[in-house]
Amino acid sequence: MPPEVRREVLPNRGLRDETAILTAEAAGWLKQTDAAPSAVVLPDLDEGEAACIRLALAHPGASLVLMDERAGRAVAMEHSLAVAGTAAIIGMAKTRGLIGSARDAFTRLHGSDFRISAQVIATVLRRVGEIESTSCAMRD
Repeated sequence: MPPEVRREVLPNRGLRDETAILTAEAAGWLKQTDAAPSAVVLPDLDEGEAACIRLALAHPGASLVLMDERAGRAVAMEHSLAVAGTAAIIGMAKTRGLIGSARDAFTRLHGSDFRISAQVIATVLRRVGEIESTSCAMRD
């Protein structure tokens, strides 16, 4: 992750999510990159989204930008970058057997400040076989 994103997600408040991120860094599967080149001007995005897009554009070969914010996703796609959000990652993790239940992952997210639309959740749960096409994914 670019340094701008690390500063956003690790404000040093001792939150559970911060511990998970620090654990992932310590395990070596999440790393902070050097600052992305700033040649591409992306004035309508915050620092984190802009840095992710710049990093992907500077990377030779294919990149997958992990981003949930709509404006950032749109800008990334305008630059022909592949984009996936949290819901897609949860679906991929379930499909690959990395998590036991996509529904449980969405339930944990639903209990935090993070929001994903019920329609997106239902789509992912259908794709991974956790609900039938006519079932409702989650209720508030």
